[in-house]
Amino acid sequence: MSHKDILKAAGLTEAELEGGMLAVHSPIDGAEVARVRETDPAEMPKVIAKAQAAFREWRKVPAPRRGELVRLLGEELRAAKAELGAVVTLEAGKITSEGLGEVQEMIDICDFAVGLSRQIYGLTIASERPGHRMMETWHPLGPCAIITAFNFPVAVWSWNTALALVCGDPVIWKPSEKTPLTAIATMKVMQRALKRFGDAPEGLCQLVIGGPAIGEALVNSKDVPIVSATGSTRMGGIVGPKVSARWGRPILELGGNNAMIVAPSADLDMAVRAIVFSAVGTAGQRCTTLRRLIAHNSIKDDLVARLAKAYASLPIGDPRKATTLIGPLIDHGARDRMQAALEKARAEGGKVHGGKTVAEGVPQGGAYVEPAIAEMPEQTDTVRTETFAPILYVLGYDTLEEAIAIQNDVPQGLSSCIFTLNVREAETFLSSVGSDCGIANVNIGPSGAEIGGAFGGEKETGGGRESGSDAWKGYMRRQTNTINYSDALPLAQGVKFDI
Repeated sequence: MSHKDILKAAGLTEAELEGGMLAVHSPIDGAEVARVRETDPAEMPKVIAKAQAAFREWRKVPAPRRGELVRLLGEELRAAKAELGAVVTLEAGKITSEGLGEVQEMIDICDFAVGLSRQIYGLTIASERPGHRMMETWHPLGPCAIITAFNFPVAVWSWNTALALVCGDPVIWKPSEKTPLTAIATMKVMQRALKRFGDAPEGLCQLVIGGPAIGEALVNSKDVPIVSATGSTRMGGIVGPKVSARWGRPILELGGNNAMIVAPSADLDMAVRAIVFSAVGTAGQRCTTLRRLIAHNSIKDDLVARLAKAYASLPIGDPRKATTLIGPLIDHGARDRMQAALEKARAEGGKVHGGKTVAEGVPQGGAYVEPAIAEMPEQTDTVRTETFAPILYVLGYDTLEEAIAIQNDVPQGLSSCIFTLNVREAETFLSSVGSDCGIANVNIGPSGAEIGGAFGGEKETGGGRESGSDAWKGYMRRQTNTINYSDALPLAQGVKFDI
């Protein structure tokens, strides 16, 4: 199918693809596939006001009824999975299975949120005062802005939207300027669900497209109490303080510099498979991509040799082909940043395997590269810096304490893992003296998180949590209630105040 055929199959019209100023290019071949109209920044107050009006109505709807809308969204996503997945591949460059997998994440979080709509539980708390009962209730907080990045152009929106909607919050979505078409296609799916639902307030789910001015309007507005932003640490360093300064609630998902420790007892065959998928999947453009391999010195050389052999056989090319495992980087700027990082690694004493630009056997115009392995003498500034590309830095260690110290000695704290058959090592890694990341795995790579667990990390990763577990609490306000059903008025802490 041609680029136009893929977009047409997803329901995008010529009017939506033409006449705007925002040029959209496919990373597959660099071709311009659309000129999208951007939201006028002057319209943002109206957008936000519409979300506030929707909030006043939606918060009255019982949570299980709100869950029905999310159930319908899940149904519509199932029906549109192939078409929407193809747009993800076209616009973000993911291989076909990863594009489909991203839509499956959307379906999965809808299933989770439908169940959640009947499980927004508070606590009943013992009161020290006789004839009193204490409890917690959870209430909707208000409009939620969702700012997403190019690498997961639709899944992150769904993580936030499914939870926000069942919690009673409208959503305003600002996608990456690199991937607005997936957003437009997703909103068509959402509109079909809303039509079937029947009586959702206008403005419950809105899409705004544009650059910094649009983002700033959402970040600065006191009428947008929740801002969920996914992107670089630099971006989060701007967004977080601004939202907090106006007493809003930021949910930040920022940089990752994820590591795997490979112990002497590890199953190396399993470790190699996990390393390759985690390090080169999505062309190294996941926030959970494996970027640092910390291998015991007794096995490091053997492990690197195995990886170099595996890397040499990886099919690189058009992500739409079934045999391709590594598609393009998002653009040529990403390729240039990768090459600059490899040059710095060499200057710091690194030995680099692979990493070259690929020009043959791939669609012309795309930014295709060989994944790189860089054996480093120590954890340098380059290693501590996240480069959004398929670079795997390899470091050695002698003791587990040393390995954990290396792993934690970076500014980011998203995901981590250890490969070991030693239960003491595994449990130490998961303990309070082990990994300092929001995600810590044993005998599985750092990527591929499931929606059932809360997703997010510590330090410069931002501290936010999305998706499963009790991440829903980030979209609501907690209220502690005390009910006196007696005919007396005893005070807490034994205070006497007789009048």
